[in-house]
Amino acid sequence: MANDPNGDSVNSVTTAQLTALTNNGIWGVGPTVDDAAANVGAALVATLRGTASGVLTSDLSEMTNNVLGVATVDFPRIEADDGVQLAAHTIKLNTGGPRPVVIVPAGWTPVGWPLFEYAHIMLALRGYHVLAYTPRGIGTTVANADGGYVDGPFTSGGTIDVGGPRDWADGSTVIDYAQEYFDPSAIGFLGESYGSGISQLVAANDPEARVSAVVALSTWGNLATSLYDHDTRHLQAVAALLSLTGGPVERKFDEATQQILRNFQDGTDLDQVVAWGTERAPQSYAEQTNARGIPTFFSNTWHEALFPVNQVIDVFTRLEVPKHLNLWIGDHAVPEGPGLIGSIGRNAAMAEAYAWLDHHLLGAANDVPSWPQVNNQIMFTYQTRPKPNGQNQVVTPARREPNASWEDVTTTVERWYLADDPSSGDDGALATNPGSGWSRGFTAGELTEARAMDAIMDTGKAEWNGNPKTYRTEDFDRGRLAVWLSEPLTARRIRGIPTVRLTMSGTDTSATLVAYLFDVADDDTARLVTHEPYTLVTLTPGEDVTVEWRLQAAGYDLPADHRLALVVNSKDPLYSDANVPGSTITIGSVADNESYVDLPLG
Repeated sequence: MANDPNGDSVNSVTTAQLTALTNNGIWGVGPTVDDAAANVGAALVATLRGTASGVLTSDLSEMTNNVLGVATVDFPRIEADDGVQLAAHTIKLNTGGPRPVVIVPAGWTPVGWPLFEYAHIMLALRGYHVLAYTPRGIGTTVANADGGYVDGPFTSGGTIDVGGPRDWADGSTVIDYAQEYFDPSAIGFLGESYGSGISQLVAANDPEARVSAVVALSTWGNLATSLYDHDTRHLQAVAALLSLTGGPVERKFDEATQQILRNFQDGTDLDQVVAWGTERAPQSYAEQTNARGIPTFFSNTWHEALFPVNQVIDVFTRLEVPKHLNLWIGDHAVPEGPGLIGSIGRNAAMAEAYAWLDHHLLGAANDVPSWPQVNNQIMFTYQTRPKPNGQNQVVTPARREPNASWEDVTTTVERWYLADDPSSGDDGALATNPGSGWSRGFTAGELTEARAMDAIMDTGKAEWNGNPKTYRTEDFDRGRLAVWLSEPLTARRIRGIPTVRLTMSGTDTSATLVAYLFDVADDDTARLVTHEPYTLVTLTPGEDVTVEWRLQAAGYDLPADHRLALVVNSKDPLYSDANVPGSTITIGSVADNESYVDLPLG
């Protein structure tokens, strides 16, 4: 153990820890940063600063020595135009001739920029100057005895602007600093999560249009629909983000933003929340990105809990620039996380991100120009072997499918009508022919075993590592949800965005529906394909209304002899709901307006 210059202990990094981080990535239990991940970053920083020695593995020690041999390392604070001090870190290559700089805004964590120090070193060793910084307000802040607050050494001043205009201006100020300090040949941005949204927004809004390429990992395309869509608030996503700010809300956000957060939590003045989120949406500036021709690389996950995949696809399809989209198994930052903090072996998500920058900033003659626009990892097609702890280990990664564009992912749509099933007293059927004149009711407002995940990050991390959540359909309480099942099917390649249309009525003036598509095996266990909630806030009790909405996109192979199930309940732990407990929701199908699921195939 050694001490860093700020008096904090730095534990030695072991190969065993790096092996664990290669599997688990950034996240500890729930939405927390893994202590080992934070320690790797701290140990790398302390070693580069010369305030710790002997705390790294031989491979990491060699990396830091190589960087110190070719670069000057510094830790400035960059002053924003309103006087706010931004914690920053530079790696300036001493090699002759101009080099590009990659600017890395930190993610939304209390650690700040040091969490990704491994990635900063990797960039420098690839031939880039590097400027990493913590966006304003982000980082550890603790209360002191006199009622004030003390910021950690890598915490930036000011309050969190959540990707707003202050963050855009800060990004331009950081570019100014980079131009003066490095005199770079080109400027790129690479960001994960919060840093990825800021990267897109700075690139689109920098007054001098100085950004030449962007890598946006686990990113958002529209912050408004990420947090509030189909009249449903994504409560757990916001709770997870608030838990990661590193300090109390009253210190981390100004009063205007605190009011937005209160409105979101209370479900009031949501038009203001939408306007606030839309201003922070890269999708709102797609025309500017197109006009500037900024090559943009996206990476996201099918079961993303913080920034669901459809809004990323929406902005991706609007862009008319060199672009690429990778979609992976898992949840937020799970695929690329290990490659950002110190993975052992190749991390495909980061390898491709680096290749993108190499081509567009270094002019590398790699295979990026021949890449398809889209490369989808197909859920759970990996090969696994059992481990002694009863879990599985991935031995062959899941298959990936290239497509020339997102529009080419879906080649046909198969319609499955909701129907009655006289042979089953509990469940309806999914049928190929329209059916009407039936109804199924259930009690609203209570949680069921049909839910999107057990916990944000945790469930997605498990499925990335070969252990997707298994549901027992017998545990689905038919008094609190409704199920429609197909017959055993030939194999289906689900590719794209499913749509659900339902005719429903309620006994109260509002209701929430959550639709799930499941793959059901012959032993009646199931895996989640996709889901999405929908809230109705102006129901007339007893009156039928037909609603149609998109579920989240999916890349899923339904095996032969498995059944497709549509499950509809009224409540999921991830979301707000507008149900009155004890009220009844009834789903039916009327002639010439039948209820159905449109299943995209490819």
